[in-house]
Amino acid sequence: MWRRGFIAILATAALAWPLATHAQQVGTPVIGFLNPTSPTGYPHVIAAFHQGLGETGYVEGRNVAIEYRWAEGNNARLPALAAELVRR
Repeated sequence: MWRRGFIAILATAALAWPLATHAQQVGTPVIGFLNPTSPTGYPHVIAAFHQGLGETGYVEGRNVAIEYRWAEGNNARLPALAAELVRR
C-alpha cells in the first residue's frame, strides 16, 4: 500500500509541476503536491519527496515552492483541489 501511495504522489507531482511552473512568471518554480489522504499518515513520503528533490538540486523555500493539498480521505474533493493547484 505504501508503494502505491508513493507512486501516486510522485505521478501527481510530475503532472502538476509543468502546469504550476507554466503559470508562474519569472521566479521560483512551484510544485503542486496532491494527495487523497491526510498529511499525518505520510511524513516518511514527504521526507522522501524532499530528499529526491534535494538530490536534483531543489530545496523547498530556497529555489522551489511546494503547494500541498490534502483531500483528507474525501476523494470527491480531488478535482477541486487539482483545479486550485493549476490556478496557483
